[in-house]
Amino acid sequence: NILIKITPSYHVLMIKVDTFKENAFLIELMPNHSLNGFQRIAFFIILFGTCLVIGIFFFFMGATLVLPFAGLEIMLVSIGFYLNFKWSRQKELISISPELVKVEKGSLIKNFEWEEFRAFVKLDVQYNDKSKDLYFVSKGKKIKIGDFLNNDEKDSLITELTDIIQKLNSIVPG
Repeated sequence: NILIKITPSYHVLMIKVDTFKENAFLIELMPNHSLNGFQRIAFFIILFGTCLVIGIFFFFMGATLVLPFAGLEIMLVSIGFYLNFKWSRQKELISISPELVKVEKGSLIKNFEWEEFRAFVKLDVQYNDKSKDLYFVSKGKKIKIGDFLNNDEKDSLITELTDIIQKLNSIVPG
């Protein structure tokens, strides 16, 4: 049930499309994040170290309350970093073949999976005030995809999905 394999990468694509078999496509969606792996840890250590040095300096200068508040700041920033790192690890995999559409969601492990025959699935784009929502709709059930993507990335995903669907629809059965 492992959804992703962690590999070091310095160039992050939010939408990655691969052909894994003849006429079968795999679309990998990830949220945009500016720092990866070691960069995140290095930034946090520099921030933590700076705050700690300033707190200790003021402690020895007689402002003893600075150090506990520096510790509180480090704790709150740590919680923020943790939540951001957890959010940025999420991933969606969309497999589209002539027969099936499959959506898998999760971060390090798969926590959602949906599969349906492609003949019953429709791509639905709903426009809100400032954003778009993308859904696969089948038999009255709506599966939201790419929720963490921005509008430009959603436009790119719509284009990729439309091209894949047109290619698969042009295949003559048999």
